[in-house]
Parts: sequence; structure tokens; C-alpha cells
Amino acid sequence: MGASGWDYVTRYNGDVEAALASLQTRVFQEEYGDDDRYRSLDDLYEDKEFMGNEGTHTILDIDRVIATDEPPTCSRIADCGTLRPLAVHRVMHHFDTDRPSVGQYEELVAAASEAASHEEHGKSLLGECQMRWTGYYVVLYAGDKPTHLGIFGFSGD
Repeated sequence: MGASGWDYVTRYNGDVEAALASLQTRVFQEEYGDDDRYRSLDDLYEDKEFMGNEGTHTILDIDRVIATDEPPTCSRIADCGTLRPLAVHRVMHHFDTDRPSVGQYEELVAAASEAASHEEHGKSLLGECQMRWTGYYVVLYAGDKPTHLGIFGFSGD
């Protein structure tokens, strides 16, 4: 099927795991709400063959948040399925601030999606995610108040 990039903006109240769970519930309903195969997110995750071979190509392929901002590596199998914070120096690089807004995030995602070449995309915010089956998050602000997470990553082979 190939690799699929994905990105989301979701509400954030100080708990990344809770924000991820809420986003995954919403995405499950959008993708599988009318599907008789999976009545719940747990049913989807119990389908090890589907999840292991194909996956959903959405945030549903992420199963845990980790605290490290070290980039994932293919040699560490434990990095698969993880969501991690984008390192502060990379946030500063892309946004010129350590408190980006939802609007700034959406502008950079749109620019990355329109990147004409692989090289341009690789230098973009979305290009930060180099390993499939992983993702990053950026805390987004309204003034000085953290209000949302920008979440992006890749799934698929």
C-alpha cells in the first residue's frame, strides 16, 4: 500500500496521553464508525494481522506516547508505534518561537504538503518524521496558554 503521512490538530489540556486518546476516538469514529468489522478501538487493535501487516495509515497506528525527543531509529523496534515531542531546537528552527500557534502549525503543514521536491519536503516540518510507524507532536499556543497539539507522522511500508 505504501507509506502515508498524516497530521492532526487536537485539543490539549496538559496531558498528551489524554489528547492522543481523544484524537484516536475521534479518528476511529470517522474511519470505522459505520464498519461492522470493528465495533470499538479495542476490536481494531485485537486484529493483529490487519494492524501488523497493513495498519490504518492514521494516528490509530500509534499506541503510546514517549517522553524522549531523541529521533526514533529503525534499529530500535521499541520506537515503532510511538509519538514523541519534537525537540525544542527543531520547534524553534521551524517556527522561530517555542510557542507556535495553531495557525503557524497549519501554515507549515500546508507548505510541506505543497513542497515540489523531496528535498524541500525533507527540510519541512513534516520532513522531521523520517521513520514510518512513528509520529511527533508540537504543543501549540494561544498567547502563552497551551491549547492544542499538532501531531504528524507516517504509517505504512
